[in-house]
Amino acid sequence: MAHADKSASSNPVAAFFKVEGTAIAFVLLLLILLFMITAPRAFMGYRVYMSFMANVPPPMIIALGLTLVVVAGEMDLSFPSVVAFASYVFCSLYQNYDMTWLAFAAALAVGTVMGFINGLVVTKLGIPSLIATLAMLFLWGGLVTVVSNGASLAIPDIEGRLIHTVFAGRIGALPVQFLWALAIAVLMWFVLNRHRFGESLLFIGDSLKVAKVVGIPIDREKIKLFTLMGFLSALAGVFLTLETTTYFSQAGMGYLLIVVAAVFIGGTSIFGGSGKMAGTVFGSLIVAIIEAGLVASGVQGFWTRFFIGLVFIISVTMNAALEDPDKVPVLKDLRSRARKN
Repeated sequence: MAHADKSASSNPVAAFFKVEGTAIAFVLLLLILLFMITAPRAFMGYRVYMSFMANVPPPMIIALGLTLVVVAGEMDLSFPSVVAFASYVFCSLYQNYDMTWLAFAAALAVGTVMGFINGLVVTKLGIPSLIATLAMLFLWGGLVTVVSNGASLAIPDIEGRLIHTVFAGRIGALPVQFLWALAIAVLMWFVLNRHRFGESLLFIGDSLKVAKVVGIPIDREKIKLFTLMGFLSALAGVFLTLETTTYFSQAGMGYLLIVVAAVFIGGTSIFGGSGKMAGTVFGSLIVAIIEAGLVASGVQGFWTRFFIGLVFIISVTMNAALEDPDKVPVLKDLRSRARKN
């Protein structure tokens, strides 16, 4: 251990990339430079950056919540339906009763309750969270479709209202929602790294046996975790609604793959026990900039998933190599050969 610390301190480049989020931020910078070359008209100006900053907050907020879930060694795939349900509640109450702030509170409350129920299903029924939340994805999604009769809602007249200005306005050209997302990211970083709740999640994700030994109430913490995930998903749903001024039953489904990708591209361990909130922020930006960059570069849309998958593999490999080179068999083999020589 002392030898590893000494080698890290003697190599400032390695020490720099050990700082949380720097490796994935470097990948983001490389992508921006690449798109500046392939699509200079778009990426040498500010409009494209403002565009994806307007689109990235909802999935980023969900990804921050999912990071905590993954840290605890769990998974939540129900969030697209929670997004849609919160969006419907907000739109319906605004359209039918002219509610704004009460509609906002009601939408968040509904999402929080849905998350709480998810937590009960996982902990009290003992169903693995991957399966349980996949089932809840369909259950909540079917319920919101039934309640809304499959219809879409539009509330364009909400523009100009105070709630729209606060949560979906612009400061110059900068979308306010992006600032809200960054503020939530800072809060979630403190929750994970400086709060007892985050410490409990790290213990649970690393080893359930150790968590039990130190006296962590595992079921209670997991219920709190899924409740928080429901709240953040609902908040993302309202943000999406305020930005687009519409609701449709499949509103959150487009986020499923990109949110999961953002979490793991950001360096959060798929096995639990460690997570990087800064990495999740940059991972969300990477996914957004790939989509914007490919469109601006004239590449056909179906290449988006290919490039996201490619960046996914590169980023995860880089993070694993920086955290522990022995986790990457190729690097482990090269190191062993170098020692022999």
